[in-house]
Amino acid sequence: MLRTIIVAGALALLAGPAMADDLNCKNPQDQQSMNFCAEKDYQAADKKLNAVYKDVVTALGDDSYVIKLKTAERAWMTFRDAQCTFETAENEGGSIHPMVYSGCEARLTNERTKALQSYLTCFKDAAKCGG
Repeated sequence: MLRTIIVAGALALLAGPAMADDLNCKNPQDQQSMNFCAEKDYQAADKKLNAVYKDVVTALGDDSYVIKLKTAERAWMTFRDAQCTFETAENEGGSIHPMVYSGCEARLTNERTKALQSYLTCFKDAAKCGG
């Protein structure tokens, strides 16, 4: 009996990634799916942020500016994590917490991406940035 339970559990874990591919994140039907989809949204936002960040580093060229950007980015990540911990405090320990936390991460990450993209615009045309 115990062996059957272990095998069934292992199969369920292995099926997880395949089931995730089939998940309709436009209309998730349960909390686990909503949590998964929110994390997926955050991962997409983070991927875009990383791409834009690399473009900014390339555009900067000067190592002294790159060091300052890296310092700012580390500080921003600390802020993001602290802000999301604060914003989701009332949901801590609940099944909704991962969804709310990932939503916060995605929102702040998208905002940071827009800020970094604006730097790229300024590098290309300083007149658009008051410079």
